[in-house]
Amino acid sequence: MPPLTIGLTGGIAAGKSSALEAFARLGAATISSDAVVHELLDSEPLLSRLAERWGPDVAPEGRVERAKVGEIVFANPDELSWLEAQIHPLVGERIATWLGSLREGTSIAVVEVPLLFESGMDDVFDTTVAVVTSDPVRRARAEARGHVLVNEREARQMDQGEKASRAEHVVENDGTVEDLERALSGLVEKLRT
Repeated sequence: MPPLTIGLTGGIAAGKSSALEAFARLGAATISSDAVVHELLDSEPLLSRLAERWGPDVAPEGRVERAKVGEIVFANPDELSWLEAQIHPLVGERIATWLGSLREGTSIAVVEVPLLFESGMDDVFDTTVAVVTSDPVRRARAEARGHVLVNEREARQMDQGEKASRAEHVVENDGTVEDLERALSGLVEKLRT
């Protein structure tokens, strides 16, 4: 029997990565679409496409300068659309390959997709989970991580309330990692029945 697939999303610094790690500790197979994007950016064909479009400074020494790409795309919607058109099909292929490679008996597979609803990928999964956190906590986390252009990044995402209203399950993440894992453990038990 194929695993139950979960699309995991949330706003910037809501705790998606922490939730993904907690799902893994609870026995789910997990993958981050952001991690897939990072791998793809430093390999062909994307490496050449980015350098051709934005110049060699965007990929010195064969590695993409993500901060430079971020400055370009988050300040210019046309460039962001171009980049997403390059990346999204490759990410979809990689995730489909990953799902197909899971070992027999895997009961739950969780894919972290920050732009799950914005990209229309929510229909790909059996169910969806949104991690939500109060705005002051999210902003503090984002700034502590040095995320540049936080306002521009948030402007391209639907707000947390909209993500929560679209998701089949919502998990609040204003407490500790242990609180988050307890909430997700309860959700996993519910989904397994």
